[in-house]
Amino acid sequence: MKKSTCISAIAFAFIMLLSFNTNAQEFAKMDKSPMDAAAFPTSYKESNKLIKIVYSRPQLKDRAVSKLAPNGKVWRTGANEAAELTLYTDMKLGDTNVKAGTYTFYVIPGDTTWTAIISSDLNVWGSYFYKEANDVARLSVPVSTGEESLEAFSIAFKKSDDGVHMHLGWGTTRVAVPFTK
Repeated sequence: MKKSTCISAIAFAFIMLLSFNTNAQEFAKMDKSPMDAAAFPTSYKESNKLIKIVYSRPQLKDRAVSKLAPNGKVWRTGANEAAELTLYTDMKLGDTNVKAGTYTFYVIPGDTTWTAIISSDLNVWGSYFYKEANDVARLSVPVSTGEESLEAFSIAFKKSDDGVHMHLGWGTTRVAVPFTK
C-alpha cells in the first residue's frame, strides 16, 4: 500500500508541475518606446486635472529628430499609437474652442514652426490613417532650441497666465503649445 501511495504522490506532483508550465503567462518584453503620460496639474496628489496626454517616448539613438519626425509630414507625437489627449474642461487651441473630451494629438514639424493638431479620431496607430477632415483644431506654434539635448521624446505641462502650455522636447528642439480657458 505504501508503494501505491508514493507513486500516486509522484504522479500528482508531476501533473501539478506540468499544469504550472502550461498555465504560465508569457509577458511581453519592455517596449523600445515606453508609454508615458503627462498631466496638469502635475502633482499626483491633485485629482482635479485640466489636461492629460498619453504618448510613447521614442529615443534618438544617434538619429536626427528630422529623420524620425520629418518636416512637413503629420507625426503621431511620439511612437506607436498616436498620442491621446484628454481635456477635462473646455479649452481653446488658438481661437478654436475645444470641448472637454478625448482626442488624438498630432503635429506637423517644420524648421521654424510646428502645427499642433487636435483630431476627433481615436485608437489610431501612428499617423498612417490621419484624416484632415477630422481635425477639431489646428495651431501653428514657433520652434525654439533648448540648451540640453533630450534623448527621449518628452512632454511636460506648465501653468501660464491664461491656461497651460504643453511643452514638447526632443534633441534640442522645443515647442510650446498653448491651451487657454
